[in-house]
Amino acid sequence: MSELTWWRGAVIYQVYPRSLLDTNGDGVGDLRGIITKLDYIASLNVDAIWISPFFKSPIADFGYDISDYREVDPLFGSMQDFDELIEKAHQRGIKVIIDQVLSHTSDQHAWFIESRESRTNPKADWYVWADPKEDGTAPNNWLAIFGGCAWEWEPRRQQYYLHNFLRSQPDINFHNPEVRQAVLDNVEFWLKKGVDGFRLDAITFCYHDEQLRDNPAKPKDKRQGRGFSEDNPYAYQYHYYNNDRPQTILFIEELRQLINRYPGAVTLGEVSAEDSLAVMAAYTKGEDRLHMAYSFELLTDDYSAAYIRQTVEALEASIGDGWPCWAIGNHDVQRVASRWGQGKQTRDMVKMLNAMLCSLRGSVCSYQGEELGLTEAPIEFHELQDPFGKTFWPMFKGRDGCRTPIPWEQYADFNGFSQVSPWLPVAPAHQALAVDVQEADSQSVLHSYRQFLAWRKGYPILIEGEIEFLDVPEPLLVFVRTLGEQKLLVCFNLQDIDLELPLNALSIQQEITGHGLKTAQRSANTLTFSAYACFYALLN
Repeated sequence: MSELTWWRGAVIYQVYPRSLLDTNGDGVGDLRGIITKLDYIASLNVDAIWISPFFKSPIADFGYDISDYREVDPLFGSMQDFDELIEKAHQRGIKVIIDQVLSHTSDQHAWFIESRESRTNPKADWYVWADPKEDGTAPNNWLAIFGGCAWEWEPRRQQYYLHNFLRSQPDINFHNPEVRQAVLDNVEFWLKKGVDGFRLDAITFCYHDEQLRDNPAKPKDKRQGRGFSEDNPYAYQYHYYNNDRPQTILFIEELRQLINRYPGAVTLGEVSAEDSLAVMAAYTKGEDRLHMAYSFELLTDDYSAAYIRQTVEALEASIGDGWPCWAIGNHDVQRVASRWGQGKQTRDMVKMLNAMLCSLRGSVCSYQGEELGLTEAPIEFHELQDPFGKTFWPMFKGRDGCRTPIPWEQYADFNGFSQVSPWLPVAPAHQALAVDVQEADSQSVLHSYRQFLAWRKGYPILIEGEIEFLDVPEPLLVFVRTLGEQKLLVCFNLQDIDLELPLNALSIQQEITGHGLKTAQRSANTLTFSAYACFYALLN
């Protein structure tokens, strides 16, 4: 793999800075915490880190509401800390990807403060403003993901502004070329700093329909969301006019032209749309769009071999020469050990899930704590920080349960995350999963994660090969990775039951071991799987 295409098949470790390590005693993780843990991250054998927002922000949405794109928020440290982080990550062979939240800013950003003052100031058209209807109500029926109307009244201008998320996150007007250039200039600021790429938050939300047409209603049986629940009114509409507009691809092409001036830099788009897989394919098609994209399609409650196969095959059928990126967890969804484990999760299951994710065709985003098998932390309402959860409690308890501090030491105060009470409580159930406990246990999820990723690097077929699924009964997930003349059989038992798989026409040349996973037993023409067992073999 060349330096320019390092991202193809890369494992990208998502760092949520608030919860990695607090080094200055304020209960919140920081950039120095990441620096402190770079040796640990390097030991995982990942290729890159993606750092969630650390920019200047009022922290209404925990950094995804940016008030200055070119400043580090003092909560997380300084620009000198970030420069040191890049230097020390690169010394360890770790690429650095940072979040860019391009579709909206904080309402405390200087652009918005100026824009809202009047209809005639130099930045009057930098946000999405619209007159009320004759009766004073909002311009149309668009809804915000975080609850309620997507329009907020601004008395200074006697107009509404658009916000697809919190009302303190006004949407930028990408139809204005000055805005697009300012956004690109902010991106280039970080490229000049030496970052290796960008995870593009909410990239499908950049443009809106200039005619402000109403979104059509969605039938009750179609109200399935990705990143929001079915009881959220947001699920009641097809978001044709405030999401994934045709002009978005044109901006992506502008962005790619900039990125191409910095060889080796990469773009990873977060896709949330009515048909996320089709949009992933469109956004990564050809050499002039995003390098890769990921969606919420494997961040759902659906957990079956059929669903995983159907999701991957649907993307493969449409992506052409585009490149996928897969994730089964992140800072926005319930931890996968709980979401897919449903109270039955074991260390063998978590090991298998990490291996399954890293055996699919594509790159991988692995969320901090997945290498430990962390479960969803219970959060009481009085402990809740997430505005999304506060709005939809108790049916939806927000995203805090997956954002709790990483447990470093079982018996240290606050599990070694901080010397003071942290911003979210440490989970009692995580004490037994602490890093120091797992370091001392050769059979731990942590050791399995390291061993598997080291082993994977020795098999280019797992990183670059094509993928084809085989017809087998649930709960087996079986596929063949192909690279040139080489074929690799990959099998996973997704449940805690024993079962057999007749090999039939499959001719095994050599079983591949060394991955450290629980392995199926092979007889003359049968594979016998115990709970969560795997199998890798070269085929004739």
